[in-house]
Amino acid sequence: MVDLDHFYMQAILQEAWKYQLLTYPNPAVGAAVLLDGKLLSIAAHQKAGGPHAEVLAIKEAYYRLSQDKDILKISSALHLHNYLQARATKFLKGATLYVTLEPCFHFGKTPPCSLLIKNLGFKRVVIGTLDPNQKASGGASYLKNHNIQVEVGVCKKEAKLLIEPFVKWSRKRFIFFKYAQTLNGSVKGGVISSLASRKLVHSLRELVDLLVIGGNSVRVDRPILDSRLVKGKPPDVLIYSRRKRFDLSIPLFKIPDREVFIEDSLEKLEDKKFIMVEGGEGMLKALRHLVDWYMIFVAPKMGLEENYRLFKKIEFLHFDKVDRDLLVWGKNG
Repeated sequence: MVDLDHFYMQAILQEAWKYQLLTYPNPAVGAAVLLDGKLLSIAAHQKAGGPHAEVLAIKEAYYRLSQDKDILKISSALHLHNYLQARATKFLKGATLYVTLEPCFHFGKTPPCSLLIKNLGFKRVVIGTLDPNQKASGGASYLKNHNIQVEVGVCKKEAKLLIEPFVKWSRKRFIFFKYAQTLNGSVKGGVISSLASRKLVHSLRELVDLLVIGGNSVRVDRPILDSRLVKGKPPDVLIYSRRKRFDLSIPLFKIPDREVFIEDSLEKLEDKKFIMVEGGEGMLKALRHLVDWYMIFVAPKMGLEENYRLFKKIEFLHFDKVDRDLLVWGKNG
C-alpha cells in the first residue's frame, strides 16, 4: 500500500531542492495542496523576500479552482497573501497542505502563513520538520489549537537535511565548495559545465557574502568571477595565496563594486555567514576541514587532463539535473 503522506512529502522535497541555497538567508521549503484526494499544486520558496512555499502552492491551487487570472499578475508577497485571504476561502475549505517546514507563526514582511492556512479553512497540514528558528516557530501548535489536524515528522530526516544550510548560517556560517568535473573526473581544460549550470552558479555568486579562490587558479585561469549571466552584483573575493603579487590585468580585478582581498590566512571567513569556494585540487585539500557541503556539476564529457583526488570521503546528499549536467550535493562523510 502506498504511503501517500510520504509520497507527497518526497515530491515537495524534490521541488525545494531546486532552489537550495538560492533562498539565502531563508531556508529552502517545498509545499503542495490537495483537495478531495486530488493534487492541485506543488511549489517551493524561490528567493528571500518572495512568497513562501505555502503561499505559492495555495496561489496555484486557487487559480486551478477559480481560473482567476488576476492572481497571476501578483508578484508582491504581501499583496498575494492579502489577495488569497480575501478571495480563496470558499475554494479551499477541507483541503490538505503538505509542507517540508513548519508554517511560520510571526509577522515579518507578510502575516504568518499559519494564519492564512487557518483562515482559508484547511482541514489537515502535514509537516516534515518543525522550524528550528524560535522567532518563526509555533505554527504547528497554532493550527492544532484551531482544530486543524496536524501531522509532524513525515520524512523528518530528509526535511531536516534540506534546511541544514539554513541552520548553519543562522548559527555561525555555511561554506560550500563548488566545482565542475567531466565524467572521468577531470576539473581542468576550460569550460566544463553547461550554460544553465553556470547561470545557477552566477545566481549563487550574487548572494554569497564572500567567494574564495586559490591563487594558482587565479594565475592560470584568469577568471572574472562575477554574476554577469544573471545580471547580478559581483561577489567580494578572497584570493587565498602565500604569494601576494598578481597580474592586475586579470579580469576579476577589473570588476567595479567589489572588494578583492589577497591573504595567506582564512581569518576573513570568521565574520561571514554564507561563503562559496571555487577552485581545484589544491583548494579542496586546503579547505577540507572547513567545507560544510560540496556542489559538484558532472558534465557528460570526457576530459584529457588528469583526474583530481579527494582527501575525504563524501556522503552524497541529493542528485538533480541541470540541463545536460548532473548536480551532486555532498558533504564530508
